[in-house]
Amino acid sequence: MSTRRLTVPSRAGLGACTGWLGTRCPARLQPPRRQRWVIVVALVSQVAASSLVAPVLAAPPIPCPFAGLGRTGPPPAALEVVVPAKKKAWERSVGGELAAQPYIRARLTGWPQRALVERGTLPAGDRELALRLARDTWRGIEALTDRQNGLPVDNVRVSKTSVDGADSHVGDYTSGTDIGLYLAAVAAARELDLITPGAATEKLRTVLDTLERLETFRGFVFNFYDTTSLERTSNFVSFIDASWLSAGLMVVRMTFPELQARATRLLEQQDFTFFYDRIKQQLSQGYYVNARTRSPYDYGMLYTEARLGSLIAIGKGDVPEVQWFHMVRTFPASCAGQTQVPKAARTQTVRGHPVATGYYEWNGLRYVPSWGGSMFEALMPALLLDEARLAPDSLGANDRVHAEVQRRYALEQLGYPVWGLSPSATPQGDGYGEYGVKVLGARGYASGAVTPHASALALSVTPDAALANLRTLAAQYDIYGEYGFYDAVDPVSGAVSYKYLALDQSMLFIALANYLNDHCIQRRFAADPIMQKALPMIAAERFFE
Repeated sequence: MSTRRLTVPSRAGLGACTGWLGTRCPARLQPPRRQRWVIVVALVSQVAASSLVAPVLAAPPIPCPFAGLGRTGPPPAALEVVVPAKKKAWERSVGGELAAQPYIRARLTGWPQRALVERGTLPAGDRELALRLARDTWRGIEALTDRQNGLPVDNVRVSKTSVDGADSHVGDYTSGTDIGLYLAAVAAARELDLITPGAATEKLRTVLDTLERLETFRGFVFNFYDTTSLERTSNFVSFIDASWLSAGLMVVRMTFPELQARATRLLEQQDFTFFYDRIKQQLSQGYYVNARTRSPYDYGMLYTEARLGSLIAIGKGDVPEVQWFHMVRTFPASCAGQTQVPKAARTQTVRGHPVATGYYEWNGLRYVPSWGGSMFEALMPALLLDEARLAPDSLGANDRVHAEVQRRYALEQLGYPVWGLSPSATPQGDGYGEYGVKVLGARGYASGAVTPHASALALSVTPDAALANLRTLAAQYDIYGEYGFYDAVDPVSGAVSYKYLALDQSMLFIALANYLNDHCIQRRFAADPIMQKALPMIAAERFFE
C-alpha cells in the first residue's frame, strides 16, 4: 500500500476567496472562471491483478480518489488573500469600490447600447447564422478589453432591461487563460476578415507589451491580475493558466510572423519542468509563492482541458511523454464511487508505454469519461487541436460521443428543449456553477443551466446539431444581446444570466471561426513546432479496440 496523489477536478476560484466542496464564495468575490484543482489526497493500494487483462508491461497502479472526497480542505496557502494595494488606494480616492465602477467602465474599448436583440431576427441559413454569431461575438470580445493595456476583463454583467442600470458591473480582473484565448481570438478575427492585419497586430502588440510588464514567477503568470492596476491578485502560479497562455502565444507566432520573435521569447521563458514531479510522473496543479511550495495535487486524468497543457509541455521537451500515458483514462472497476463500472478494463502498450484503459457506456455509446461530464472538459482542447483529424481513434472519437451524449441526455433524459451542460454563470443570482451530464463523468456534475459555449464547442464534431441548438436557444429565450449570447439560461424557468464571460465568449468565437474558415485556428496551432513534436504521440492510441 502506498500513498499517491491524484487530480480530482473542481472549479473553485483561487482569487480573493476559495470555494471548497460545494461551499461557494460570496458572489461578489467568486471569480467566475475555470480553475481546476484537486480536492483529495487518496490512499491507494495496488490494483488487483484480476481487474486488468495481463499485460506485457505492467501499468502503474491507479489510485481511487472517491472515498476521500470531502475529507480534506484547501491547502492553507490557498486561503491567503492578495490585496492589490494600488487599486484599493485608487478606489478610495474616487469614493470606494462601487463609485469606481464608472471609471473602470470608461477604460473599456466599448460598451453595448442595448441589452437584447429581438427574437427571430437572426439569419435563416446555417452559414449566415454562424457569420452573424461570429461578428456579434467578436464585437463584444473587442469591446470588453481595457483600452490602455489591451487585456480582456474577465466578465461584464448587465440586466435584461438596461445596459446602464445599477446592476451593470465590470469584473476588472483577468487570468492567463483569459489572455491566451483572447490572443487566439484576435487571430481568429483576422482569419475571418473581421479586423485588418494592421489593427490585429496593434492589438496583439499592446497585449504583449503588457505581458512583458506583469509580475511573473520564473516566467509564469500568476492566477489572476487586476486589469486596472495590473497588480497580481493571487499567490498561485497555475499550470492551466500557463498552458492556455502558451497556446495563445503559439497561435500568434504562427499567424503573425512580425510577432513571432516576441511570442517565442515569452514561450521560452516558461519551463514546464517546474510543474513536473518525476517520481509521480504527473504535472502539479501549480505553485504557491507565499508558501514556497508546489501544490500537493496533480492533474491525473486525461480527458479534461488540462490535456492540452500536457501536450505543450511534452512538445517543448520540458516533460517526458510518459506523463501523457500515465494519466488515467478510466479508473479500474474496483474503484468504488464512480458513476458506473468501466467496461473492458485492460492494459494497452502504446509507443512502448503501458496504459490502463477501458470505457463507460450509455445507451450503446462508448466513451472515456471526463471528471464532471461537462462540455468544457471534453472539447475545449479541440478549439486549438483538431482531435477528430489528428487522433481519430482516441480523442477524436471520444469528442464526438461526448457531444452526442450531451445532446441526447438533455433532450431525452432531462426533457430540456435545448442542450449544452458546462460550468457557467448561474441564471439565478450572481454566482457560478458546475454543470455537466452526470453519466459522462467519473464523478459527474449535476445538470442545470445550459450555456451557449457548450454548443459552440460541439461545432467541431456535430456541426449541424450544434447550429440547430444555438438557433433554438436564440429563438426560445431572451439570451441574445448586442454582443452575442449571454452566458447561460435555466432551460426550465427561462431565467438568463446576463453576463458576458471573456473565456466563454472566446471559446464560442474561436469555435465559430474554425467552422467558418476550414479549421483555421486548429491548423495554425498544429503547425507550431511544439505541437509537431507531440502529434505522433496522440495519433498512436486507440480507446475502443
